Amino acid sequence: MKIILADSAGFCFGVKRATNLAFDAADEYPNICSLGPIIHSPQVVKTLEEKGVRVIRKVEDIDRGAVIIRSHGITAEELDIIHERNLKIVDATCPFVKKAQDYATKLCNEGYSVVLVGEKDHPEVQGIISYTRGGEVFVVADCKEAQRLPSRPKLGVVAQTTQSFKNLQQVSDVCLGKSKEVRIFNTICDATSVRQNEARKIAREADLMLVVGGFNSANTTRLAQICQEIQPKTFHVETAEQIKEAWFSGVESVGITAGASTPRWIIDQVVERVSAMSK
Repeated sequence: MKIILADSAGFCFGVKRATNLAFDAADEYPNICSLGPIIHSPQVVKTLEEKGVRVIRKVEDIDRGAVIIRSHGITAEELDIIHERNLKIVDATCPFVKKAQDYATKLCNEGYSVVLVGEKDHPEVQGIISYTRGGEVFVVADCKEAQRLPSRPKLGVVAQTTQSFKNLQQVSDVCLGKSKEVRIFNTICDATSVRQNEARKIAREADLMLVVGGFNSANTTRLAQICQEIQPKTFHVETAEQIKEAWFSGVESVGITAGASTPRWIIDQVVERVSAMSK
């Protein structure tokens, strides 16, 4: 079988930065935790736990030592508590996420009602909302949900960093019909667009697509959805062990891509497994 591996597969800048900060901090601080998983890769989180980095779900449960702020960021309220407790902070928030937080704050301060394009329960989205400090925020997943938005004098639009540009554009178009003044900040990470465009191209060429990454990873799940729309024979896997030989019957070309939080060693193992089956 021919294997087509996406050039952009694996860690993006923000995830690589967060991971490096976390491993360096594990060596530096004897008592350290991360508030939530540092990235959406169970395998990386497990490796960090083996180095002593505990995953804490509630900021109230951290009473001493150092705390790593995950790549998706945390809420403004959680950050306030960390400062109040004088904990050492290792800020691994992705710079693109921080920019989305800043734009949401700016829009609210200037009197805009914020429309946030994203998944309302995702930690990145919850964090962005919190930095408006009680401002009016509407979270919409797509243009259908945007159609239900109330009219407002001023609407400001930002997006979860892993959203597709097409989705942001469609929601923005709807907002133009809801307000006389609409301000849009494209807060989508460039790495997301590159991965999605590359995935579309490979999915058109391949008989089967493998999308590698954490099942809890929003950007990996979105890559799988994009590929599925083009190539129905698309499978989302976390590890090479989950690949089934039966999938490859009659397959001559396999496309492989991976989410922005998927470590290279997992991608290499997937390539090795597919290569072994083609011999």
